[in-house]
Amino acid sequence: MPNQSTPAYIVDAFTDKAFGGNPAAVCILQEAKTDQWLQQVAAEFNLSETAFLQQEKANHWRLRWFTPTCEIKLCGHATLASAQVLLNELKLPYSTIIFSTLSGDLQASIHDGKSDHGLQTSAQIKLDFPRIFCSKIEQVPVAINALGLHQLAAYQAGEDIILELANEAEVLSYRPDFAAISNINEARGIIITAKSANRERDFVSRFFAPNSGINEDPVTGSAHCSLADLWRKKLGKNKLRAEQLSTRRGILDLVVRDTRVELIGSCVTVLKGELISK
Repeated sequence: MPNQSTPAYIVDAFTDKAFGGNPAAVCILQEAKTDQWLQQVAAEFNLSETAFLQQEKANHWRLRWFTPTCEIKLCGHATLASAQVLLNELKLPYSTIIFSTLSGDLQASIHDGKSDHGLQTSAQIKLDFPRIFCSKIEQVPVAINALGLHQLAAYQAGEDIILELANEAEVLSYRPDFAAISNINEARGIIITAKSANRERDFVSRFFAPNSGINEDPVTGSAHCSLADLWRKKLGKNKLRAEQLSTRRGILDLVVRDTRVELIGSCVTVLKGELISK
């Protein structure tokens, strides 16, 4: 019996323009695959994340995320891309998709309306993610001092460390030393952030995770689960608009609730095809 092919997509997430935002591969599994196969496919795509979906029942799907080198516990942009494929490409007849993941059940649905900044957000997708609470680090790890940054404060945010900088220009101009970042054993990744200089946004950020196979991630949904917590406390707002200042850039609208964060963004599908399994 021949092996089944695997439908595959590439979706640019957190952008309304092709070749912006963060590209994710989305593969819809017709049968169970080994972890080795999943990791090999993720390495083949060589994107920040590849999402693997397998239907469990009706609108419930198993979802796993792999970087080119490892499986991760939480990923925003590849979840947004997965919802884009199911809701807008396959047009499944459900208002909400539920993903079973290593971080528990996550929900995705079509979002219509305007952001708190009055900008149109129709045809976007809304994700319901866990809120990651931040705590200030009183004694910064020695390895952070080698990064060449002059942070105002540092925060532990789940698996990541957030460094708050003085302004947006410092975030944008920073030239990362990935070898130095790799020496920081206390974190999956390093997030740098500052208040936005643009009134249409509340804050900006960049994200680096060389130890997970991602030197600089274009747009990081999971990082905004903690950034939303930090900037809600600093700005006193539950609704926030953020931009990640990578080369590709990306926009996120955020709604902070008690223990959850809504991530709202657009997607563009740029490739449809299939993997020929062996």
